[in-house]
Amino acid sequence: MLDRSEYIEQAYLFKLLKQRTDDGVPMQEALEHAAQEMLATTNLPMAISFLLTELKHAGLMGTAMRRLSHYFHPFQSYLVEEAELDTGRFSMDTALQILEADAKFRVDQATPAGLFLFQLEVLSRNRLHYDRGLLAVSQDPIYDDDWSRWILKFRAEIGLVDLADLLFLVSKEYERRLLEAGLPTEGKGPFLFGDKEGRIAMANRRKDPLYLFGAMQRHLGYPAVPRIVPPDPNVELVPQLARRIERLESRLHLLEQEQKSSGIDITKFYEKGKSAWLPDDS
Repeated sequence: MLDRSEYIEQAYLFKLLKQRTDDGVPMQEALEHAAQEMLATTNLPMAISFLLTELKHAGLMGTAMRRLSHYFHPFQSYLVEEAELDTGRFSMDTALQILEADAKFRVDQATPAGLFLFQLEVLSRNRLHYDRGLLAVSQDPIYDDDWSRWILKFRAEIGLVDLADLLFLVSKEYERRLLEAGLPTEGKGPFLFGDKEGRIAMANRRKDPLYLFGAMQRHLGYPAVPRIVPPDPNVELVPQLARRIERLESRLHLLEQEQKSSGIDITKFYEKGKSAWLPDDS
């Protein structure tokens, strides 16, 4: 894990990049300006310099982040790589929002349980690849060996077993119920989630996983996952109406000319520099 100041600067960087790219500034130019604003006592300015070099030569930033695995954790690199795919629907705008929320959560002393649920919800809501995504999650430095081994096991079982059951079976609530029933706990677990998470998972069995994520987010306090905002159809409505009104005005003007004795003057529709085509009298 990095120092707290590093995550503070990372959160500010991703927020700044989103604001600049929303204003139409190219990513390369946005990074060059952001490098001057970052705190020089952190390692982020050096990381940005490396990202800029890779962006200028290869046009991609995800590969550079992956090579800086000692600074950017693998899930960050995975999100940027997915956003840079030409065939994907995952945008860089959404990736930057997620990266900002992820860094802010680490500043606030994120717990492994809360961070895992946040990362899993990111994969689910944005329809990213569970296989590559969970592999990147398992390599996050916040997780110890027990967490990493379980995430790789979870990676193989997701989609085959109900999500709520997978979480409940590794919770303290499940361990408590086993002990109360006098059953052995050997071969079970590891019990990574707390009692609260286990009760929430039990209450959401056989339900839509989004309800489970919503309850976990409310009670555990991890950041809400940024969602893709659909385009507002009203933004283009006014220009479209203006163009239609202009066409209607032109038609009304032609009708008014036609009703006059002089008729419609079609010479104004002639192309400049060319005479009108006249049929041969013969």
